[in-house]
Amino acid sequence: MTTQTTNLDTSASNWRRVTRHPALMEYRRLAFLVAAVNLYVFATGLRDGVWFSHGAYALGPIADMALINLSLGILIRQQRVVNALFWLATRVPTSWPLWIRWGAGKVFHFGGLHSGGTVAGTIWFGFLLYAMIWNRMNEATLPSDLTLGLSGVMVALMSLMVITALGPIRARFHNGFEKIHRFVGWTVLALFWAQTVSITRDTGGDLLHSPAFWMLCLITLSILSPWLTLKRVKVEIVKPSNHAVIARFDYGDTPFLGSSNAISHSPFGEYHSFANIPSPGHSGYRLAISRAGDWTGRFIDAPPEKVWVKGITTSGVARIEVLFKKVVYVGTGSGIGPILPHLLADDVPNRLIWSTRSPRKTYGDALVDEIEAHTEDPLIWDTDSQGKPNLSALALQAVRDSGAEAVIVISNQKLTRRVVHDMESLGIPAYGAIWDS
Repeated sequence: MTTQTTNLDTSASNWRRVTRHPALMEYRRLAFLVAAVNLYVFATGLRDGVWFSHGAYALGPIADMALINLSLGILIRQQRVVNALFWLATRVPTSWPLWIRWGAGKVFHFGGLHSGGTVAGTIWFGFLLYAMIWNRMNEATLPSDLTLGLSGVMVALMSLMVITALGPIRARFHNGFEKIHRFVGWTVLALFWAQTVSITRDTGGDLLHSPAFWMLCLITLSILSPWLTLKRVKVEIVKPSNHAVIARFDYGDTPFLGSSNAISHSPFGEYHSFANIPSPGHSGYRLAISRAGDWTGRFIDAPPEKVWVKGITTSGVARIEVLFKKVVYVGTGSGIGPILPHLLADDVPNRLIWSTRSPRKTYGDALVDEIEAHTEDPLIWDTDSQGKPNLSALALQAVRDSGAEAVIVISNQKLTRRVVHDMESLGIPAYGAIWDS
């Protein structure tokens, strides 16, 4: 089915275009909240003499703030915590006011707590290192040289992780970012353990009675847990074109709707997460993978017989559909992958807009027939024959025609942010990936 685009009225004077701008998205608001809380604690501590008293810096409270922030940043990204957050957010019934459900649907912006906590924790660790050096220069006997050396290396490595995680650097050197985040992160964790043991020895304390010890145990378990489920599994590849493949898995795991799994060619190599496509009444799942870089290109050109799967099935953006009585899905290319399981399950009434190049030639007749058989009046836009559509206008028209309450967008970063911004500027709840990992 095809149709013509309609004009989208998004006046520049619309106040929502400012308040709902991507620069002010909930992810950044949460990061700002973490920064504001830390500034308040720091200022209050200065006023009350918490950080400096009796002629020396109080290392304990500073170290506690560093640990609290790093714990927040690490634990909020743990897969079981993520699933728990989504479970809690999606308990909101559709009978509640739309503005409450709108906010609950933003649960996937929790990454703002990750970035805010890790950056703040790194700054507190830098402050702790400065305090240690100052105390030693003023003839304090503690901390020991070993503790000082470990702390200095930790701060340097954490600063490297923060710098490489900055948006422009991460986007340009993504493979390097992934390796630094993983292997440098593991190194920092090992140094954190060594520092904790060293500080305990410096002060003559009992390691088992140290709060830092038990928090480190929790952090270590959180980081280790995805690797405890690492497995190598068979994959069946269906290749309808040189642009995309459909990967089929059946190793005893049938994932839930709106979830994803991370796969890789090697156990400690580059992992990529793709939305799972489970089919009602069938075991296993599929992944739709299109050519979008070196990794996916290699996957398509030389399809593997086995891949590595890490971690547990994890909730994703589309899972929040249950918060609404009816939704409009907007997808481009292989973005149909995260959408398809919701079309098949039909738990929430929906309308589909799918823009892609030669859909049947690219993804195969079977997939397109499956979509058309499970969707009411889908709009499948062939960009090869029709050109690029105005997705915001099409989404708005679909909302007006169907009475949908929300729009869920699965596309590239630029289009996702544009459609989400346009919809929310008009007071329509809209959701899409925020590329925070």
